[in-house]
Amino acid sequence: MKTRNILSLIVAVLLLTLAFTSMFVLDETQQAIVTQFGRPVGEPRTQPGLHFKIPIIQKVQFFDKRYLEWDGDSNQVPTKDKKFIFVDTYARWQIINPLQFFIRLRDERSGQSRLDDILDGETRNAIASHDLLDIVRSTNREPEVSDALMEDLDNLDDITVGRDKIEALVLKRANERTADLGVQILDFRFRRMNYVDEVRNRVYDRMISERNRIADQFRSEGQGEARKIQGNKERDLAKIQSEATRESEMIRGKADAQATSIYASAYNRNAQARELYSFLRSMETLDKSFDEKTSIILSTDSELYKYLKKAN
Repeated sequence: MKTRNILSLIVAVLLLTLAFTSMFVLDETQQAIVTQFGRPVGEPRTQPGLHFKIPIIQKVQFFDKRYLEWDGDSNQVPTKDKKFIFVDTYARWQIINPLQFFIRLRDERSGQSRLDDILDGETRNAIASHDLLDIVRSTNREPEVSDALMEDLDNLDDITVGRDKIEALVLKRANERTADLGVQILDFRFRRMNYVDEVRNRVYDRMISERNRIADQFRSEGQGEARKIQGNKERDLAKIQSEATRESEMIRGKADAQATSIYASAYNRNAQARELYSFLRSMETLDKSFDEKTSIILSTDSELYKYLKKAN
């Protein structure tokens, strides 16, 4: 009796174990295929929920249903116009046919490796087939720059393809090559582009030279404006001084005329006044003309002699 109970318990445990191993659960982010001795059997399981398989002899391979990341390596690539640049890219992809994906690639690691070959190769082909200007620009819109740089940008060539179209071209060609892999590349972008060190240093030197040229132009214009202001200042100063001199001479002339008028009026008033005027003028002449060391010879009919004789 006890042996029968033990056997029943063992059988129940085995049945429960088989029941549990025959079931698997898919959540919303997963999809799966069932394999038997390493080969897929049945259709892919893509709906979330409870699914069944034959226990022991069948296994389940799970795959991600979500969008997956692909980050490319930064590679040195020459453009059509022989400019060497580093190109860093990224993409997003998805497993759309898990059965085909399992047959061709087995797992996501192999899928990432295969995408490395496809996307890097198509990126190189696209970069090598277009000029640098097409790769870094998307439109021919007018750049927003200052007037100082406009003369250099007048010679900026128009693009014929553009960056967006090149990215779309890489995406299209890559999807053509992944059509039988059970995956779809959803998006492809250039993350970053840069010159190699040697070319980048030359570009920096050219930028520095250009900025120095613009700075020299500003300095030259500033010096010209300063000289213009200085010239205007000297002209205005000369004009002011000339007008001031003219006005002072006019005032002095009026004063002299008024003084002469006063002297004449005083001279004509009477004989004594005329005599006093003649005496004062003579004394002024003596004071301004002679000093202690001056010797003179006067005639007897000189006005100065007359006053000197009276003084003796």
